[in-house]
Amino acid sequence: MAKLTKNQKATASKHDLNKEYSLLDASKVVKEITFTKFDASVDIDVRLGVDPKKSDQMVRGVVTLPHGTGKTLKVLVLCTPDKEQDAKDAGADYVGLDDYIAKIEGGWVDIDVIITMPTVMAKVGKLGKILGPRNLMPNPKAGTVTLDVAKAVKEVKAGKIDFKVDKTGIIHASIGKASFSPEKLAENAAEMIQTIAKLKPSSAKGTYFKSIHISSTMSAGVIVDKATVSGI
Repeated sequence: MAKLTKNQKATASKHDLNKEYSLLDASKVVKEITFTKFDASVDIDVRLGVDPKKSDQMVRGVVTLPHGTGKTLKVLVLCTPDKEQDAKDAGADYVGLDDYIAKIEGGWVDIDVIITMPTVMAKVGKLGKILGPRNLMPNPKAGTVTLDVAKAVKEVKAGKIDFKVDKTGIIHASIGKASFSPEKLAENAAEMIQTIAKLKPSSAKGTYFKSIHISSTMSAGVIVDKATVSGI
């Protein structure tokens, strides 16, 4: 039997793999069992009792985390010239249209979020095969196709994220960094969970929230006691 490393021993002493924790306690445990030398991301995984293959059970939405994600997102705004200065003033990293469409067609995708306008979606839509697989395609439901590009940029920079259930029925999202306090992580997680709760499809039967786990980039998952989360 292989010997446990120092970090594995430390983890075992602080984390019961089968125990369910409150959001706050789960956040504390994740911080205690994260030993990376970099500021690891903290993620939440929510398994839902839905069938993503059915269009009326596709759970997708947006949430603004009260404490942000801790990530510096690179935002590209594809807009008409009259909106360019507004986008720049709001904090967009890249602003333009035809020149950036050409760059993307050439393979450039060094961005995290793309915001555009309904009036130029015909041009942006041609990039679907490139942006779609990378989850970069602007979407009205995510608030990234809008006439108010400045507002959209500010919201993204402030911690607004979009999420959707995957084909296995799980929503996976980042809720902060290991450097965040347990309280901030718990509050971000609670906001995420409560937003998902409001999106429950009327056609979904049985238990909606099947399980909730919190983990960092290289830590084990910590089980959250659903009974301790308000609003679900």
